[in-house]
Amino acid sequence: MNDMTWTVVADEGRARVFQARGLTLDLEEVDGFVNVAHSATTLTEKQAVAFSASERKEKERDKFACQVAEYLEKARLHQRFDRLRLVAESKFLGMMLSYMSVETRGLVFEQLSKDYSTLGTRDIQERLRQG
Repeated sequence: MNDMTWTVVADEGRARVFQARGLTLDLEEVDGFVNVAHSATTLTEKQAVAFSASERKEKERDKFACQVAEYLEKARLHQRFDRLRLVAESKFLGMMLSYMSVETRGLVFEQLSKDYSTLGTRDIQERLRQG
């Protein structure tokens, strides 16, 4: 590997992936994806009827956290990063971590319970520098 740090900034509706050499905060956005279910449900009609609105939202959030974790697992297997910094609202952060393999969780060196998902790259860098 080439001493690459990935920073994942996410919330229940969007995940953005940044990379930087070493431990610098010179973030370069390399990927991003949106939870299409954030605004519309992807549950089947039968499932949607069986759950309340809050339960449906929770299921969709959980499903997106799983998708983010699977993406990170594949990236780890392809040796795209050496360490991870996770930045997400605390509940979503916990969900992502719960779906990560032991090996991927072992590469997490920093976790921030913050929602920076709507910020621009420079604002994210500044907030991370401030700690």
